[in-house]
Order: sequence, then C-alpha cells, then structure tokens
Amino acid sequence: MSSCGEAHCITCGDIAVEMTVVEFDPDGALALCVDDEGGRQTVDLALLAPVSLAERVLVHAGTAIARAILAQPTPSRR
Repeated sequence: MSSCGEAHCITCGDIAVEMTVVEFDPDGALALCVDDEGGRQTVDLALLAPVSLAERVLVHAGTAIARAILAQPTPSRR
C-alpha cells in the first residue's frame, strides 16, 4: 500500500494506477492486484464486476474504477 510520503500517492493524489488482477478473494468482491513495478494491493472490484483473472484495471484509492485499454499500434505510412 502506498503512503503519502512516497513520490506519488494513489489515495490523496488525483491519479489512477494501472494494475493486473492476480488473485480473487473467495467472494470475488476483492482482488489482489500488482502494478508494473511489482507493488501489490487489495482492490475493490464492485464498480467493474465481473472482472477476469489477468485483466488490467485502473485503480484509485483501492477501488478499480475502469478497465485499462491496450493501445493499438498505429499503422505506418509509406
């Protein structure tokens, strides 16, 4: 969990962190998610249910608020 003394704070900063769902609790309401730096956080999934294992979500203040959309490569022009 992030604290306000670090470089950024997902609780009091106005940002969302992209995370990957790696494990569900038995009820499926919460998930263990991991960010790109390996940080782990328990996340509330209620706003996005149902959510799949390995799905990428945007997390703000411990709540998944949106599904992350992978950028599509732009076709090159010749």
